[in-house]
Amino acid sequence: MDLTKINNPSFIKQLDNEQLKELATNIRSFLIEKLSVTGGHIGPNLGVVELTLILHKLFDSPNDKFLWDVGHQAYVHKILTGRASEFDTLRQYKGLCGFPKMDESEHDVWEAGHSSTSLSAAMGMAVARDIKGEDNYVLPIIGDGALTGGMALEALNHIGHEKTNMIVILNDNEMSIAPNVGALHSILGKLRTAGKYNSAKDELEYILKKIPAVGGKVATAAERVKDSLKYLLVSGVFFEELGFTYLGPVDGHDFVDLERNLNYAKKMEGPILFHVITKKGKGYRPAENDKIGTWHGTGPYKIETGDFVKSTASAPSWSGLIADTVSEIARDDKRVVAITPAMPVGSKLEAFAEEFPERFFDVGIAEQHATTMAAGLATQGMKPFLSIYSTFLQRSYDQMLHDISRQNLNVVIGIDRAGLVGADGETHQGVYDIAFLRHMPNLVIMMPKDENEGQHMVKTAMDYNDGPIAIRYPRGNGLGVHLDETLQPIPIGTWEVLRRGGDAAILTFGTSIPMALDAADLLSERGIEVMVVNARFIKPLDTKMLDELFSQEIPIITVEEAVLAGGFGSAVLEYAHDVSYNAAPIERMGIPDQFIEHGDVPQLLAEIGMTSENLAMNVHDLVKKYILKRESV
Repeated sequence: MDLTKINNPSFIKQLDNEQLKELATNIRSFLIEKLSVTGGHIGPNLGVVELTLILHKLFDSPNDKFLWDVGHQAYVHKILTGRASEFDTLRQYKGLCGFPKMDESEHDVWEAGHSSTSLSAAMGMAVARDIKGEDNYVLPIIGDGALTGGMALEALNHIGHEKTNMIVILNDNEMSIAPNVGALHSILGKLRTAGKYNSAKDELEYILKKIPAVGGKVATAAERVKDSLKYLLVSGVFFEELGFTYLGPVDGHDFVDLERNLNYAKKMEGPILFHVITKKGKGYRPAENDKIGTWHGTGPYKIETGDFVKSTASAPSWSGLIADTVSEIARDDKRVVAITPAMPVGSKLEAFAEEFPERFFDVGIAEQHATTMAAGLATQGMKPFLSIYSTFLQRSYDQMLHDISRQNLNVVIGIDRAGLVGADGETHQGVYDIAFLRHMPNLVIMMPKDENEGQHMVKTAMDYNDGPIAIRYPRGNGLGVHLDETLQPIPIGTWEVLRRGGDAAILTFGTSIPMALDAADLLSERGIEVMVVNARFIKPLDTKMLDELFSQEIPIITVEEAVLAGGFGSAVLEYAHDVSYNAAPIERMGIPDQFIEHGDVPQLLAEIGMTSENLAMNVHDLVKKYILKRESV
């Protein structure tokens, strides 16, 4: 079958199991081929091929609502809903999104880049259905890793309490991004090995009813016996105690098993927990054999060998540099503990975990817990390093404010993937953390210009004992600069001048510094000499240097790869207002008030006008207008 000819999934209803198997093989080959070029979340999607096919066979999307959690397991769903022809553009600029996207298809009813949201959204959709008197199925498909998120557990509690009609598909592949951790993962492990509890329960009920004269009189007792059997067969019975009818475990690659049990679920009332066992990466041996999450999401790779197409960058990755520096300090400082919410691979903490297993904690997809756990460690004199992506730190806002900043605890927050991240798009762009952290009292925020300054900032953070301190660092590799052998702390709140100039000043930090230096070169060719300042401390500001700049009465432009609203530029303007400075203009350049979609970072920056040429033009116009204004006075 030519997958690119599929317009909608209705044809699947006419296929028998042999035809479904052939289609599954076709889809796997298609995904392996296409993702070898574009990269993407290949492991999760190879694992849900049969499950997605049977869902579209037995249910009627979009009338029946499929909510994919996390959305990176929706590639097969996209193929079956008419988007296979766009897979050459997957996660590319202006191309197919790597997550469900409502404006792509009516079949995408919920957008999820972060995990653990589907059950709450499904509850909302189911309640709306019932209020409106409609009759459709609501089916959140949630990964076992996502189920560890606190929000998912809150939703399970509410759904079970309300007895809402819903079929929750638990896609259990024993991994999220990295191997799953925690007691809930252990419960699922017991369920996997317990056999089919419901079939045994039904057999017992059948036998009891066959007993002459007695069967009808012991109905209540039979229920109690079935409950006892439930405890005997399934240790914990976690989901049934929450109010769900538990079905499973079901082989997620067996069409007969899937169809029989899903048809059973369709006839039942109340909330159903449909437990499906799948194999992440199924059908592609390198992905199947992955034990640490390398094949969860990848760049391009060679199909024949499974070797990744290596980056040409010779510089270390930012995540690796920061993690290695933390490990170096931890060898001499026994207080250092590393915590991550399910991102040990992405945050390059595997080496730390291996060297200091008793001081490393992967808490699963539980950002709020990770943050407050770090706070608790700090109260006992430990030095926790909380490694967390900028986009996931958003979920810990209250814990950052209430538990860490308010109590002024010595926690080091490593904000990974700060700035634009590219292919993962809107839900993952790390451009909001400055705005939601900057107003928190006691918190220091810094970002290095290169990897050498980055390692010194780790030292700065670990030596700092006056409260919480955050170091932001981008996705990808450093610049390849020389690394000092001896780590030295940087004085808190100090900036540095990278280039002198008396006509204007560019204040920036991190990934925007090369752009600022290039713009300064372009301006110099036009006879305008600008100062470029590495404003490496976003909070506190270097008010001494700002005062010096204000005394020169030259135009200032702030540049940040972060949202303008409430960002670094806003902080500079606030300080200028506080000291009643208005002699020369202060302009800001950064991420506008809009969500930034997926694509290569340079393309995204160009789209919003953040290039060295744009910056040079803005400074040029600013200087010329200022000169004309002064001359007219």
